[in-house]
Amino acid sequence: MATATDARETTRVIGRPLLAEALGTGLLVATVVGSGIMAQQLAPDQILLQLLCNALATVAVLGLLIALLGPVSGAHINPAVTLVDALAGRLRASVAAGYILAQLVGGCAGTMLVHAMFGQELVQWTGQVRTGGGLWLGEVVATAGLLLVIRLFREGRAQLIAIGVPAWIFAAYFFTSSTSFANPAVTVGRALTGSFAGIAPASVPAFLLAQLVGAAIGVGIARLLRTGGE
Repeated sequence: MATATDARETTRVIGRPLLAEALGTGLLVATVVGSGIMAQQLAPDQILLQLLCNALATVAVLGLLIALLGPVSGAHINPAVTLVDALAGRLRASVAAGYILAQLVGGCAGTMLVHAMFGQELVQWTGQVRTGGGLWLGEVVATAGLLLVIRLFREGRAQLIAIGVPAWIFAAYFFTSSTSFANPAVTVGRALTGSFAGIAPASVPAFLLAQLVGAAIGVGIARLLRTGGE
């Protein structure tokens, strides 16, 4: 029979990864949104400079979060990564569901935290409309590349994920039409801001679908490239 001590230990073991996923996703979204707002204030009407500042801040914090939180939760901070791991049997369904919920909550909290810091309304529904086949294809490519990097580096080179993932995201910021959201939780979090980094809520479902399609493609390509299998 389970004891109170067992229950507390289970809560602790499960709680730490969930906290890591919520914190990591929240800080990632806060960086994306906050650097976008700051870039708008410091370089108004200079879209390229705004995008560059946004990209640099994002990839810098992303590398740090992966390195810091990897030992705690695996540093998924992305529901697409969690879903792929669950389907591959790396995570129990219940744990994966907890991760995804923590990521979504953390992403939304990250946006609201930034708005509070900049003295803005906590929730804004005025993000940019991002729609069209080209943008959706960009999200497919961005997410496929992200999952490909993660899956291939996991085989004996996991220490390079903290470098490889930010490198891919930085490149994808500039060569994909969508500027590489590549993360469902980040997409949902960015739907709550009307700033430079925002996305209109109506544009979110198509982005999420494109990201899931991209994740499946990335995993499929990784399997084709691997020589030793899972």
